[in-house]
Parts: sequence; C-alpha cells; structure tokens
Amino acid sequence: MSKRTLKSTSTVKPGARGKAGGRAKAPIQAVSRNIKVDALARVEGEGALYVRVKDDVIEDIKFRIFEPPRFFEAFLRGRIYSDAPDITARICGICPIAYQMGASQAMEQALGVTVTGPLRDLRRLIYCGEWIESHVLHAAMLHAPDFLGLQDALQLAKDDPEIVETALKLKKLGNTIIEVIGGRAAHPINLKVGGFYRAPRKEKIRELIEPLKWAIDAAIGVAKVFGGFEFPDYEDDYTCVSLRHPDEYAIHEGRIVSNRGLDIPVADFHKHFKEEHVRHSNALHGMMMDGTVYLTGPNARYNNNYAQLSKLAKRVAKDIGLGKTCNNLYQSILVRMVETVYACEEAIRLAEAYEEPDESCVAVTPRRGVGAGCTEAPRGICFHRYELDDEGRIVAARIQAPTSQNQPQIERDLRGVVGANLRLSDEDLKWRCEQTIRNYDPCISCATHFLKFTIDRE
Repeated sequence: MSKRTLKSTSTVKPGARGKAGGRAKAPIQAVSRNIKVDALARVEGEGALYVRVKDDVIEDIKFRIFEPPRFFEAFLRGRIYSDAPDITARICGICPIAYQMGASQAMEQALGVTVTGPLRDLRRLIYCGEWIESHVLHAAMLHAPDFLGLQDALQLAKDDPEIVETALKLKKLGNTIIEVIGGRAAHPINLKVGGFYRAPRKEKIRELIEPLKWAIDAAIGVAKVFGGFEFPDYEDDYTCVSLRHPDEYAIHEGRIVSNRGLDIPVADFHKHFKEEHVRHSNALHGMMMDGTVYLTGPNARYNNNYAQLSKLAKRVAKDIGLGKTCNNLYQSILVRMVETVYACEEAIRLAEAYEEPDESCVAVTPRRGVGAGCTEAPRGICFHRYELDDEGRIVAARIQAPTSQNQPQIERDLRGVVGANLRLSDEDLKWRCEQTIRNYDPCISCATHFLKFTIDRE
C-alpha cells in the first residue's frame, strides 16, 4: 500500500475546535446562498439535509430521512416465532446477522432456551465475519475517500490499487466466514432460534484460519495508512451506549451500559430508552427517557470496552494515534479498523477451538412469553422485543436499529460542525457535512443513495 499516493488532502481546513453549538471564529459575509447536492454516494438510503443560517447563527438543521416505511414489525405479527430470524434478516444486506441473532435471542428468552458451548461460539464467529466485511467496506470504500479529497473508491483505486485490492480481499474473507456458517453471504439461511439448521464441518471452519492470519497483518497495514489521515478537530462529550460483557469485548451478548453509569439487562431497554416521531424523518428518533441523545456504534463500544480489547488491538490503536477513549467521530474509521483486527484475532481463536456439536440446535417448545435480544451491529446496538401467544405466534414486535438511535446525535454533530465551520464556502461546508454523516455509516436503507443538501444564508 502506497503511503505516497494516499496522502490526506482534505478540501477544507479543520475548523475551530467545535463543541456542539460552537461558533465560527471568522465572520461570514451576509449574503444569501443556496446549495443543493443531488446525490450523496456512500450512504445507504434516501436522506436530505437542510441548514438555515441567519446573521451567522444557525436557525435550523434537519437531517431528513424520507425512505418509505418498510413495516417489518407488521409483517411479523401472526407469524410463528421461528419465522422471525429469516424475515428480519431482510432488513439489511450488510448486517443481516445482527437482525437474525437479535431476533433469535429474543425468542429464546421468551421460550426459556439458552444457547451455550460450541453453538454460542459459532454465533460469535459468524458475527466476527459480519464485523470484518462491514467495517472494511465502510472504512476503505465509503469513508476513506472523504479524507483524500476523492469522490469515491474508484478514484482511490486509481491512486492506490493495492489498498483497494487488500480491502476487497478482507471484505471477501468476512463474507466467506458468513457463508461457511450461514449457508450464504447475503441473508444467511442457516441460523435459527436455538442455534443452526446444520452445524458446519470442522474442516471448513479450520480452513478459515490461514486466511485470517493474513487478514490480521492486512488490517493492521490498512489501519496504519488511515492513521496518517488529517482529521477535522471536532469532539463532543458523547453519552456512549453499548453492550458490555464481563468476559469478552461485547459483540453478540451482554448488558446495556453507558459511560454515564447506566448498567441494565437487555430486557429493561424500554425502561430507559424511547423513540419519538419527528415530522422531518420517517425513521423514529431514539433517545433516553429524559430526552438525552446518545451515541451507539464503534466509538461508543471502544470507549466503554477498551479494557477488553486484545493486546494486539490496543497496540494497533496506540500506533495509529488513538487513546483509551475516542470522542472525535471522524476517527471512527480508525476504531473500525482496530475492531477489524480484533475480530480477525477472535475468529482465529474460535475457529481453532471449534469441534462439531452433537446437535446443531437446542430444542424449542412453543409457548406464551415475552423476550428481548440485543447485539452489537457494526453501526451500534440493534434491539429486538417480541410477545408470543400460547402457540408461539408473534403478537407484538419492536425493532430499534442503530441508525434510528443515532439520528438525534447526528443532528447534534451537524449543528456543532456547521457552527464551527461557518467561514467555509458552501461547497466545502457541504463536503464536511456529508463527511460528518458518513462517520456513522448510516444504514438508511439498502436502496438508492441520495442526499439533498440545502443551506439558506441571510
């Protein structure tokens, strides 16, 4: 990978250190300006951003999501409990494991089933595959061009084909892990409530080990290149919400915690978190019961669980300039690569220990019940809750995706970033706003990629 060609060439100069709601140091000329961006690539789904500035004061910022509702909760009502993993997997083609596993765990709690031993390890292993493919896709293909002044990964491939080839190979390995365990890379079909339809062969799991050893070195190499980027100087005092597990870096199990002292079982999620509908978004806004906005995703996990990273992952983090906490969301690209290194290490450990289980799943008996499940999707915690009737049919379903939970924090960040960079030209400010949104790798949908950006200045 050529460091010579991958020199960070941000089109905008970093603004004043921007706490949320900050103000620009340099005044802007009082002229009316309208900016429109017809397409924002590298974000999944349909969204728009509106900014109104008058006399150097931000009057309004709205991150609009106008993606049509998809009604997955309604689809689930009346269906038997075992349908939930396969139906919810269709919510996302990038992180289907998060939806399948959250649904499965919620059903298992409702039905009084616990998955342990090699079946639990298989679940963690396939989740490592999802982290690898999703993190590398976002970091290398979607986010890195922002720091290089490039429009997309195609331009990046012209400047440095080796890093793109390496990233594609890493992503393919993540997909391969999902395929070996889940039956196919997109919308896997082998996961079920209680475990798996069929346990993978031992030799197929062991074949993953050598590629994963290569992947550790490759991910470290990519991380070090990204560590040389120039990062906008913006931080916030984030309320970080994530899972935490007593014995491991939380991926697919744990309690819900925050850096403000919250520590609750998954089942108590709705006692502390709520959703509100706002006029400018078809995605509900997640927040805490007192209205506090919060952050979920890589930086929240890192800040809450740094101590449980491996020695190698900690060393990589230090080498690329990260401390034990990271409150600069632009550096989420680095955190994702640290987590990729960790996921590769963890996948090797699990693959080396794997022995084929006697049974591929735990037996389940339908009954009435209520259950909740939560896992760490690459973009943050993904919460499920279901109510079942006597036959095990779903009578109520709630699913809260990480992007809806992050949406209010995205708007808070945009307000802070715009306030700190009002001196920029409209074109450069637009670029900075898009980059800010991409910090979150928002999964608005798997459909078209579009952002309409408008700023009115008076």
